[in-house]
Amino acid sequence: MLRIAIIGVLIVPALASATEPDPKALDFFEKKIRPVLVEQCYQCHAAEGNNASKIKGGLRLDSRAAWQKGGDSGPAIVPGKPNEGTLLKALRYEGEFQMPPKGKLPDQVIADFEKWVRDGAVDPRTDRASGGTPPPALDIERGKQFWSFVPPRAVAPPDIRQPQLEIRNEIDRFIHAEWDRRGLKPVPAADPLTLIRRVYLDLIGLPPTPDEVDAFLANPSPDAYRKLVEKLLASPQHGEKWARHWLDVARYAEDQAHTFAVTPKTQAWRYRDWVIAALNADMPYDRFVKLQLAGDLLPDAPTDGFLKYAGLGFLGLGAEYYRDGGCGLRADADELDDKIDTISRGFLGLTVACARCHDHKYDPIPTRDYYALGGVYFNTKLTNQPLGTPEQQKAYTAAQSKLKSLEDLQKKAQAEANAKPGDPALAASVRYLKAEVDRAKKQMPPPPPVAHVISGNGPGMPIYIRGNPTAKGEVVPKGFLQVLPSPTKPGSGFTRLDLANAIASRDNPLTARVIVNRVWAWHFGRGLVNTPSNFGTLGDRPSHPELLDWLAVHFMNNGWSLKWLHKQIVLSAVYQLDSKADANNEKVDAANVYLWRANRRRLDVEQWRDSLLAISGNLDRTVGGPTFNLSDPNATRRTVYAKISRHELDGLLRLFDFPDANVTADKRVVTTVPQQQLFALNSEFIVAQAKAFAARIEKLGTTNSERITAAYRLAFGRAPETQELELAERFLQLPTKPSDKLTRWQQYAQVLLASNELMYVD
Repeated sequence: MLRIAIIGVLIVPALASATEPDPKALDFFEKKIRPVLVEQCYQCHAAEGNNASKIKGGLRLDSRAAWQKGGDSGPAIVPGKPNEGTLLKALRYEGEFQMPPKGKLPDQVIADFEKWVRDGAVDPRTDRASGGTPPPALDIERGKQFWSFVPPRAVAPPDIRQPQLEIRNEIDRFIHAEWDRRGLKPVPAADPLTLIRRVYLDLIGLPPTPDEVDAFLANPSPDAYRKLVEKLLASPQHGEKWARHWLDVARYAEDQAHTFAVTPKTQAWRYRDWVIAALNADMPYDRFVKLQLAGDLLPDAPTDGFLKYAGLGFLGLGAEYYRDGGCGLRADADELDDKIDTISRGFLGLTVACARCHDHKYDPIPTRDYYALGGVYFNTKLTNQPLGTPEQQKAYTAAQSKLKSLEDLQKKAQAEANAKPGDPALAASVRYLKAEVDRAKKQMPPPPPVAHVISGNGPGMPIYIRGNPTAKGEVVPKGFLQVLPSPTKPGSGFTRLDLANAIASRDNPLTARVIVNRVWAWHFGRGLVNTPSNFGTLGDRPSHPELLDWLAVHFMNNGWSLKWLHKQIVLSAVYQLDSKADANNEKVDAANVYLWRANRRRLDVEQWRDSLLAISGNLDRTVGGPTFNLSDPNATRRTVYAKISRHELDGLLRLFDFPDANVTADKRVVTTVPQQQLFALNSEFIVAQAKAFAARIEKLGTTNSERITAAYRLAFGRAPETQELELAERFLQLPTKPSDKLTRWQQYAQVLLASNELMYVD
């Protein structure tokens, strides 16, 4: 049958309920809204520290109940309606009131408040002054009993007496037990063509070639699939595909969104290449963690400078903020918050940054713990660590010095020539010098390699009362989270290395669970815990807790090997299921939480663009090296090597749901908007690939039928169906119009490249 397009629908999110707020909305409030209210508004609009007569305008902003009452001028906030209410008008400096009176808040802060109100103004704060129930006191010992803080146990896989499909490994036993418990029946296994395309795109991010498909289908050995998996895991393209997932978590980018005063990180790509190399080498994940946090401090650090230092780009490429009026207190605090948030969400799956202004409202993380972690990085510096030889650095410095001297002489000579126009001697001097400058530029050696790193160890820091860096409280000892074990006690000697050791410890109940869950989610489209960066109270509970624990324990027992984990997942029978629907199963588990079928997924933008290049024959498979700009329609390197900007993300990436590189991202959203198909129809890049694809096809047959078949095999890994072949032949016989910019074959090639079948994987 003909493949048909999938039409997306736009779903308008309902406003968050006051009784069951969305965890993401709560997280947004705690990170973006509460700190501003505390610092900018509570002095005049809070019950604490004020009596009723001193509250300005009769408006309190220290609880949901308080702002719901409004003030003397009417409602302050109308949930869902950012253009109503007095608060946003005052923040925008519109009308009678302008708040805060000492100066308008940054545009981004105001935009955050607009989003908060538009999304329903979720606010968990109770009103103690009006007799509301205060939150329970933070109990760390009790908190240790929460499921994610209890060490994982390697429980025995269930014994499946009557399996509904072949049990290929222990993963299948855990999944099968849930099917039996819920009355679910798995769909059949995927056909070989579907499976080979799926595993290629999953493990290396590229589709198989027709020859690779033929070789797989022609091999009757029961080990054929296993050997294919091992081959793909050993491919250099594996690291390129999977590095991109980690780079999302690391919020990797090469510039800054918050300031123009910072020198661009011209060699940020070395961190990206370090991640690719680490994954290709199957670096143990605990080592992977330590090198990104304290590679320069490890007693057994690599002797190779690239391996030792480049991983420190995890934080060395972090956010840098504009220092308004030369005052850096707020900028320093925000940069520190970025570090704590990225470390805690990325490695631990915890929202520690919610404790910046107050004890965490839901998890056993007191404010002291936030500043104990912060003290490790307080006053540390972002620096460039040389990776080259001293001779390289000396030669580059000397060449720079020579060039600057020549440019200074050229400017001086030009000034003299301007003062005496027509003087032939001065004009000639300006021309020898210009030639000298040009020659020096051409002879300039390339900049010596550097890694953009974070260096030093913080001295500790005080608590910022309510998150305000100008209101300092007691100094807290540096250390780790109290709810988690640490091999090093808090104190002045606690270093980045101690933090790295605590995070990467086998005794830490979170680290292995979090990365195992991330890898699972990147394979299946959904994690065993469907909030990969939040294993706290507001996060989802695991759908298969015993399987998660089993995987975490055996992952550590197998040397923290990510390739071992990939292999276990893709060799399971569950991974190899078809994606067909089943009406009976849909009634029980419409969301497919229990994996009775495979999830059909749209390729992310990197997989899609790379597939287009591979199919057209244009893909440059060179591994590593400097970035390129996606705006160049002739660029043919893999998308992982494209420049990532926090300030102005490339339009293609933005259009196809690339995450915001300002914050750590644990999953990609998928939108369906008309502009995506307009790009497929009109962009220079797509047209260039269509022309190359058509030229490639024309060489693969002597008749239209042979060429159409070759095109389908290249694009989809299969032969065309009869109706598809007939339709294509009729289309190719149509005469072209004078206005046509592409030949019939080029138009047909573009149709195939823009098809849904190419953009999705079953």
